[in-house]
This record gives sequence, structure tokens and C-alpha cells, in this order.
Amino acid sequence: MNVHTPEVQRRILTNLALDSAMFVVFLTTTAPRFTGIAIHEWLGIALGAVVVTHLVIHWSWITGVAQRLFSRTTGCARLGYALNALLFAVLTTIIFTGLMISETALAPLGIRTERDRFWTQLHHLASDAAVFLLGVHVALHWRWIVNATQRLLTRLSSQKAAALSAAPVLGKEAQ
Repeated sequence: MNVHTPEVQRRILTNLALDSAMFVVFLTTTAPRFTGIAIHEWLGIALGAVVVTHLVIHWSWITGVAQRLFSRTTGCARLGYALNALLFAVLTTIIFTGLMISETALAPLGIRTERDRFWTQLHHLASDAAVFLLGVHVALHWRWIVNATQRLLTRLSSQKAAALSAAPVLGKEAQ
């Protein structure tokens, strides 16, 4: 079992929380009939901000793999890099086309858009591609997801046990 420093554990848990939030927001955003168009649009814009945050957090990995991409790196790292680049391109397309066909989110800014068939079809095509690519992305990172979740649950249970052992037992404090 890997023993990580508290700083590494904190980064792993931060990554897990951010990735989980991004996944839930993405899935929620893919259902505009469920959320309504206004929430769909605002969640899409928020997702763009979260993706940028995700990229900033992982920038050292991105640049490190990019530098080694055609020399000394594993096939898995190359596949992950290509998949992430495709996912980024597709998410950028979704957000851009979503803004181009926006019905409610841009209106408060005085920006009016027309519903254009080209942008609508591209938005739907990119959204379908993103669902597929995200599924592959999750599958490739499944081991990390499971391990990080186990670390989180272990940490939470040990904190709970420590809190329970430090708490006074009713009736004992009078003795």
C-alpha cells in the first residue's frame, strides 16, 4: 500500500472532489429536459470554468507528458494525453456552440443569439462524443478513482473513530 504525505493525500482528495463535481455537473448538464434550458446553460458555463480549473491543477502533468510525448513515455500516457486533448476539444466545442445557441444565459448581458441549425447539430454531436469520451476517460482512470475513494473513506472512518474515542462516554465522567 502506498503511504502518501499529508500534502499528497490532500491533493489526491482535492482532485477526487473536483473530478467528481465535474462529472456530476457534466452528467446533469447533458439532460436539459430534466434541468430546464436556463439551468442547462448556466451549468454549461460553470462546467467551462471547472474544466479550466482542472487544467490549471494538472498543468504540470500536461506539460510533462507533452514534452515526453514522442520520446520516453508509456503508451498509456500517450493514450491518456490524446484522449484528454480530444475531450478538451469536444468540451470547448460544446461550450462555444452552446453560447452560439444560448436562449437565456446571454440575454442578461444584452446578447441575443438566433437558433441556428448548424450550431445546434454541432452542439448535439459534440455532446454525444463527450459522453463517449468521458466514459473512456473514467474507464482509463478507474483504478485511481477506486484507490482515491478508498483513501477518502479510510481517512473519514479513522477521523470518526478518533472523534468517538475522544468523546466522553455518558455516565463515565461522573465516576
